[in-house]
Amino acid sequence: MAYCTTCGSQLAAGARFCASCGNPLAGDGAAPIVAADVVMPLDYTIQGDNLQVARVRLQAGQELYAEAGKMVYKTANVQWDTRMSGATLGDKLLGALRRTVTGESLFLTYFRANGAGEVGFAGNYPGRIQVFDLAPGRSLLAQRDAFLFAQPSVQFSVALVKKLGAGFFGGEGFILEKFTGPGAVFIHAGGDFVEFDLAAGQVIQVDTGCIVAFDETVDYDIQFVGGIKTALFGGEGLFLATLTGPGKVVIQSMTINKLRRELAPMRSGGDEHSPLGALGGIFSSED
Repeated sequence: MAYCTTCGSQLAAGARFCASCGNPLAGDGAAPIVAADVVMPLDYTIQGDNLQVARVRLQAGQELYAEAGKMVYKTANVQWDTRMSGATLGDKLLGALRRTVTGESLFLTYFRANGAGEVGFAGNYPGRIQVFDLAPGRSLLAQRDAFLFAQPSVQFSVALVKKLGAGFFGGEGFILEKFTGPGAVFIHAGGDFVEFDLAAGQVIQVDTGCIVAFDETVDYDIQFVGGIKTALFGGEGLFLATLTGPGKVVIQSMTINKLRRELAPMRSGGDEHSPLGALGGIFSSED
């Protein structure tokens, strides 16, 4: 089986164009196809609790690409190169634009081992690292600025939230990061993680801004819950993010904005939300 490198869709035998996105395939002068059996598994460990480091042991010739500034250390025989991804100038510029709108840096850093070597990555604030081993054609959606590093076979692009309510009130905005397999992708977010494997039609409601990642098969929307009294005095606002299966969902216990709020020098004591504060934040998201 083969898959389109642009959208990750499975390709029909002998196809010249991708039936999903319309891009021409290898042999017609553009995007090559990716075979399902070419990805070498990564040898890695994730160490630590809430200040985690992903340690990746690379074999000779093995390569990764990472968000700029996320490397902690590397051995001397691991070479690095900061560049734009893409085969053509147009692909490079489009990729840079996509990363900019998701809050990532303009360039990606590529790491390649000349022999057996090691490289370590970590996030910029306390949180967890989660790895997703994506099957060929499987796509994962993640919050902005979540990307840490991935294998070069993983396609990194952006996804637009299709529903206006989810874009305005969902806490993630209209832009999400999209990763399409095959290969492993590592993401970072705040606090601790809780994972759910939703069955078809199963629904979970999440505080806006606490979503880390979910499968593309999961439906993402916003739902009005509770009444005005709950919004004013409950400290949760008027909306919750609603995720409907099937698919995997990962949520976080602490967003970076919540952390900033708790560390603000002029905040009142305790963990209470005042009614006046709630009035100003009914329609605002945590993230």
